[in-house]
Amino acid sequence: MRAWIPVPGTAQERLIRAALERFGTHSYDAVGVGELAAAAGVTTGSLYHHFGNKLALYAIVRADVERRAIDRMRGAAAVSPITNIAGSAPMLLVGFDYLVAAGFARLLGEEHPVDVGGDPPPDPVAVMLAEFVDEPTVPVSMALTAAWRACLRAAVDDAAPARAALARLLGAQASGFSFDESGMPPGGGAPRPEPNAPSQPLDTS
Repeated sequence: MRAWIPVPGTAQERLIRAALERFGTHSYDAVGVGELAAAAGVTTGSLYHHFGNKLALYAIVRADVERRAIDRMRGAAAVSPITNIAGSAPMLLVGFDYLVAAGFARLLGEEHPVDVGGDPPPDPVAVMLAEFVDEPTVPVSMALTAAWRACLRAAVDDAAPARAALARLLGAQASGFSFDESGMPPGGGAPRPEPNAPSQPLDTS
């Protein structure tokens, strides 16, 4: 695993910003290599040179956004300890609220694309949830994660009912836990970053 900070104004940084914007508003399949390159003001050859292919660039920006969400979710778990499935509601709602507000509901709502014949990578949200809710013979983390991502997909069209559905599923009040006006989850934690800006460092593995 190698982490790096893209230098502002470089081709890599412009491509990452373009990918965050395009994949935040369109599905993976709907975004073309030429579109990404044009948005970044570079050639398609530059994209292939720096990232190998579209999927590799997508994987980098998705992992970056996923880390941001997970950081906030772990912060919520620290404020409101999880002892059962219903207790995961604050954590999952904080992640949901962050992604909707930042414009990344579509990006993390869709299934992670893979190369033909390839296997999807482990789901980092499911891996995190497993720490809190799984039992030896009842791996409910995968079901919770699937429902959470389905609500994110629904939020692209209308966030309020999607959030209410998620809260109902988790047995929580729909307005019970969210970011405050400063972009902080209740009780502290990492502030909400500006949308469509890469966090630092980025993982290029």
